[in-house]
Formats: sequence, C-alpha cells, structure tokens
Amino acid sequence: MLKSFYHFLMKYRHPKPQNDINLFANAAYEDHSFPKNSEDYDELSNYLELNGHYLTSMVVFDEAWEIYLSTEKR
Repeated sequence: MLKSFYHFLMKYRHPKPQNDINLFANAAYEDHSFPKNSEDYDELSNYLELNGHYLTSMVVFDEAWEIYLSTEKR
C-alpha cells in the first residue's frame, strides 16, 4: 500500500531543521488542514499554493515530491 505524501513527509520532521524539507515537514505537521491522505500532486500543489504560506518556495514541495515518487511509488 502506498503511503500518503504527508505520511512520507513526516519522516523528515526534525527538532533542529537542517534544510528546507525539514522546515516543510515541521510546518505541514503543524498545519491541521493539510490533506493528510492525499497521493495526488495536483491536489497537494493547489492546497499549498493557497495555504502553504510556510513554504519559502513551491520548489521545496517539488523537490519533496520527486523524493516521494522515487522512494514510495515503486
């Protein structure tokens, strides 16, 4: 069974963030409206464009999405 993007992202949470993906994971964890069960790029991208004020750039999401695809969608 495929993990949701949120579930995948949570392994990057870090108490002392080292990079933008750590920051994204920490912020998504705090975002109680984040689509936690989604595996859909468009749904997540649209959500973050409207609500992802915590992202410095959508490039961070795209980088995380590429890692998600390469590790989870085998």
